[in-house]
Amino acid sequence: MSECTVLTLNEQINEGDGTLVDVRQPAEFAAGRIKGAKLVPLGEIENRHKEIDHAKPVYVICRTGNRSGKAQQKLKSLGFENVINVTGGFEAWKREDLPFERDEKAPWDIERQVRFVAGLFVLTGVILAALVHPYFIGISAFIGAGLVFSAATNTCTMGMILMKMPWNRVKSHA
Repeated sequence: MSECTVLTLNEQINEGDGTLVDVRQPAEFAAGRIKGAKLVPLGEIENRHKEIDHAKPVYVICRTGNRSGKAQQKLKSLGFENVINVTGGFEAWKREDLPFERDEKAPWDIERQVRFVAGLFVLTGVILAALVHPYFIGISAFIGAGLVFSAATNTCTMGMILMKMPWNRVKSHA
């Protein structure tokens, strides 16, 4: 499978070569995106692939490169011949201090929301355990176990739930 770095992508964008498809969710896209990127969330590729030019190279990007790798495979199975996964994703783009745009009222990114909610639950559990009943420490233990499970499985149930919250439902930039 073809891959490129964000520096190579930046050169290609400046030369006008190809189409950049961002496969993140609308809230993530609103929080930061590369100018000119077309938002087609990973789950919508099968239904929206006709919006992408088959004749040009297609660069796919997500937050870290995982979803864009899956998108690359889906697009290839749909008949696209020249699909390039951007390694490191948008996080690598930001690390290289390359220019990006964002919506003024974009929600916090999901990782930040997860840290906030997890911290709030742990703090609440400790306070309730100290002031009301020791069994409330179970709230903190449950969140701690969930974070360990999340790291071990490389999934985040809390993040998936938070993505469905009303404040994360921004208008699509399609």
